[in-house]
This record gives sequence, structure tokens and C-alpha cells, in this order.
Amino acid sequence: MNSSISRNQKIGRFFLYLLLIILAAIMLVPFIWMVTASLKPNKDIFVIPYQWVGFTPRWQNYVDIWIKIPLAIFTKNTVKLTLIVTFLELLTSSFAAYAFAKLHFKGRDALFLAYVATIAIPWQSYMVPQFLFMRKIGLADTHLAIIILQAFTAFGVFMMRQFYEGIPDSLCEAARIDGMNEYQIYAKIMLPLSKPALSTLTIFTFVNTWNDFLGPLIYLTSEKKKTLQIGLKMFISQYSAEYGLIMAASVLSLIPVLIVFLSLQKYFVAGIASTGVKG
Repeated sequence: MNSSISRNQKIGRFFLYLLLIILAAIMLVPFIWMVTASLKPNKDIFVIPYQWVGFTPRWQNYVDIWIKIPLAIFTKNTVKLTLIVTFLELLTSSFAAYAFAKLHFKGRDALFLAYVATIAIPWQSYMVPQFLFMRKIGLADTHLAIIILQAFTAFGVFMMRQFYEGIPDSLCEAARIDGMNEYQIYAKIMLPLSKPALSTLTIFTFVNTWNDFLGPLIYLTSEKKKTLQIGLKMFISQYSAEYGLIMAASVLSLIPVLIVFLSLQKYFVAGIASTGVKG
């Protein structure tokens, strides 16, 4: 009886793994096509049947893309905005979350509920008055406008608060008895314990800021201030038939995201699990 159950479990596990492998392969096909297409001349990209391997790579595509458009400027602007926004998002979200999770003040829960409720409001519903306000105070066509708008999010506060709720209050009480103030508790106890949540928030913020298209499109008009995603759109508009170069630029835009995700992936699952369950 036990051997029969064990055999059925092994068979079920085999088919489950097989299904997951097939789904993973299907999801990877577009990315593999993008990489191989970036190493081909245009005449070979849409040849049927498609040649996946055995072709001569055309590395010149990765050189030409830097010449056709000011890709270096776009990349520098994107790196600048992404790093600043990610740092400020981690700082503001963790700091506010500590107050909502571990401090007791009048109206705390109502304020947190009102703040988190803003997640349900789509940005498209208020982006026009927001733009008019930014233009009124002289921040149109500036990186500061993007930084201000993206450095504070209710999602980050909510996620960090859920993690802090799982840390025993007795730990903070013991630190207060030892003479530590709230800033010291936040910096020396809460932040070191929240690496999984901070890593998860880093991935979300980095990816969203790096791939953001609509925000820079609305606020940035000068070419020297535009980001990588806007630059790719400009390139596609000007060189719509240069598919090899378009794919090369797309591959370059994905590299930083992959580096960040692979560097923090060991904390990612732990961060998702710990922020979704209150301890």
C-alpha cells in the first residue's frame, strides 16, 4: 500500500516538474529570440525556419546602437533616477512603516488605512492635475519631478509594515529600557532584521523605475534629460526597420534588471512570505 502511494507520488511529481519545465521553456522563448535576433542582420531575423543556433554573431549591432542615438545619456539618466528613487523609497517606506507598526499615536490606524487606500486609485485618474501642479511649481522637464512622485508609495509602506508586524514588540521595549531612542531602534534593530523585505522592495522599485515609460514621457521633454525607455521609443520611431539594433538595445536595457534580481533573489521569496503573513 505504502509503495503504491509512493509510486503515485513520484509519478505525479514527475508530471508536475515536466509541466513546469514546459511552461518555463515557453516563457523563455521570446527572450531567447530577442537575444539571438540582436546578433543578426535584419535580413536573417525573419527567415523561416528561424535559425536559433549555428549563425555568425553580428556584434556590430551592440556598437551601432550607441552611435545611432545618444544611448549613453539615456542610460545615465535612467541609472541616476533609478538609484535615487530606489534609495528614497527604501528610506521613506521603512521609516514610515516603523511608525505605523511599532509606535502608538492617536489616529494611527485610521491614517494608515487612508494612506493604503490610495493604492486603489489609478494614477491615470489624477496624472493630469498632478502634472499641472508640477508645472505650476516649476518642476516640469526636471528629474526632480520624477523623483518626488516615485520616492513615496503606499505599497512600500504597506509591505514594510507587514514585515515589521512580525517582529516582537518585546524587542523594541527591551531596547527602550536600555536607553535607545526610536531612531536608534529603527536604524540598529529594525533595518538589520528587515533585509528580506528591503530586498523585495528593492527589486519592485528598481524594476518599476527602470522600466517606467509614462512618467518620463509626460514630464521630460528635453532630449538630454530623457530616460532609456523613452530613448528606445525614439529609436523605434526613427529606425522602425532596424530590428537587430532594436533587439540589441532591448537586451542592454534588461541587463541591469537581471543583475539586481539575481543578486537579491535569495531574499525575494523570504521577503514575499514574511510580508504577507502577520507574525
